[in-house]
Amino acid sequence: MTGKEEFKSIFRSLFNFFYDIFIVYICFIICRIIFLIANYNFYEDNVFTENLPNLIKGAFMFDTSGIIYMNMIFAFMTFLPIHIKEESKGYRRTLKGVYLFFNSLAILANLCDVVYFRYTGRRTTFSVFREFGNEDNLGQIITTEIGNSWYLLVALFIMILILAICYRNPLMYRPSSNILSYIKYYLSRLIAGTAVVILCIIGMRGGVDRTTRPIAMSNANQFINRPVEAPLILNTPFTILRTWNKKPFINPNYFENKDTLVSYFDPLHNPEDSLCLAAKGRGKNVVVFIVESFGREYIGKYNKDLENGKYKGYTPFIDSLMDHSLWFPQSFVNGRKSIDAMPSVLSSIPYFVEPLFVTPCALNDLDGVAVELKSKGYHTSFFHGAPNGSMGFEAFAHATGFENYYGMTEFEEKPEYGGHSQFDEYWAIWDEPFLQYYCDMITSFKEPFMTTVFTASSHHPYHIPEQYKEKFPEEGIAIHKCIRYTDNALRRFFDNAKKQSWFNNTLFVICSDHTNISDHDEYGTDLGLFSGPIIFYAPGDETMVGCKNSIAQQIDIMPTILSYVGFNKPYIAFGQDLLTTPEEQTFAVSYYNGFYQYVKNGYFMQFDGNKTTAIYKLSDKMLRDNLEGSVECQYEMENELKAIIQQYMSRMNDNRLRALEG
Repeated sequence: MTGKEEFKSIFRSLFNFFYDIFIVYICFIICRIIFLIANYNFYEDNVFTENLPNLIKGAFMFDTSGIIYMNMIFAFMTFLPIHIKEESKGYRRTLKGVYLFFNSLAILANLCDVVYFRYTGRRTTFSVFREFGNEDNLGQIITTEIGNSWYLLVALFIMILILAICYRNPLMYRPSSNILSYIKYYLSRLIAGTAVVILCIIGMRGGVDRTTRPIAMSNANQFINRPVEAPLILNTPFTILRTWNKKPFINPNYFENKDTLVSYFDPLHNPEDSLCLAAKGRGKNVVVFIVESFGREYIGKYNKDLENGKYKGYTPFIDSLMDHSLWFPQSFVNGRKSIDAMPSVLSSIPYFVEPLFVTPCALNDLDGVAVELKSKGYHTSFFHGAPNGSMGFEAFAHATGFENYYGMTEFEEKPEYGGHSQFDEYWAIWDEPFLQYYCDMITSFKEPFMTTVFTASSHHPYHIPEQYKEKFPEEGIAIHKCIRYTDNALRRFFDNAKKQSWFNNTLFVICSDHTNISDHDEYGTDLGLFSGPIIFYAPGDETMVGCKNSIAQQIDIMPTILSYVGFNKPYIAFGQDLLTTPEEQTFAVSYYNGFYQYVKNGYFMQFDGNKTTAIYKLSDKMLRDNLEGSVECQYEMENELKAIIQQYMSRMNDNRLRALEG
């Protein structure tokens, strides 16, 4: 082979390698287009007219990084300077197999988030493997979803076919037997390989500046105007790989002075200074319902202005119960997943960055309403109709003071409720029989008791028992019939509970774990996605009846319960007691696609960790008028939110989530 032919071979090898990578770019673009078409209702039209250049720039940067991560082995095998591989048919087939395998996985991951995004509002991270590590029914769930989203399977097949057909072999020539040819081969491979390594490093880091750090998910903030836009420019292979083995909680150290930090926010509660209903509530039993996907949107009483006042919702029983309850028109969840809800509701710990369950901080000493009431002689129990161990709920329940856990195993030991025949074949026991079992089990407990049940039937894939399909037919969106079914299951629970001796001595709390699919635009905004009910029902207690204008959130449930029952020891909680905190001091906090969100003073603020990017009036339900820089209370709100974040991160890392540890 002449020197000219050798040069052409080197050039052809580089060209073919980058051509193969270019085909992967095309597949990533196709995945993003499918994602956008399938989830277009989450976005406003002006996102593409006002911010399209930034979205394209950001998408290219993150796709470059994700594609390089997925093709590192392919690149290494291509430019590995071992001459015998160049003409080996086995090596060539293996190289093509590596290319197809890893890029098919990348495409599959992107397509999975076309569907999963609808329920989480974000790209999947590595924590998903820990979240569902104990589930043995995922195969059935995935099979069902494939049936519902068959077009994604077709798209996957077509893109894998494109990769296979368009693939070009990037290997070079094999040197001839003379020493000069070997020197040229190894030198050219070293130069070409070094050039590719440099380009890969630049691509993975997201730039050429020597001060540039490897890009992380948070870098998406520089290209977007709202958190919901982040999944448009991120890709799932990148978000999974960049969150693997990463420490999620980093202390930002906004305030070096501890007194200044505490002046803005202190999670240490001293209830002996602020008890207001202790005389009425002392000794009360506590029953907490965490109802799957029970967003405010589905409840008529929360939505009197929807559809010109004609909207009735899908929860006639809950609407009737609210007439005798304390509830809050502006109430919010603190996370977007089921595993975010348990720490928020039961331990007053919001979701920031990653679910507490799947981080090393899950082994911290945790506070919680159960552990505190257990210290006062309460019997504590947690119920969830899924297979025992599902979602890590059982482990968290025990870590936060629940003495007894009742799951599918315990339910099936009571054949009078139907046993395994009541399994919905996807997630858990149907809500109606499980709540009847729950009510009867409560009756067997010694008072006072604190107990929690996590329902399951209003969950994707949205089906209900055969005997209810005519009573609750398909209407509106798929989840509506499930909401009606669960509302009816709650009605039957209370019909049974009213007959029990413990009923009138009990505080009932009803909230959702997170929101779900929506058919009203205002519930699809960055704030609307966190709109969940919080309802306190204390039979016979007129002081716990009415509509209160406080901002309420899941993390307020624990301190409110402790206040009502007269708990008088210090404890750690990131929420506030809704019974004693002045309305103007109440707030709600959440984390969404790299942005911290804060509701207070009639405003909704978004903060990227460094600066406020947007602030809206709560009355601006579609979040159209960004008032950033023109709101008088913005500086105060920023400092309060920074203090909440710093207290959270430092206490997580230092294991200071119990009052005894300060």
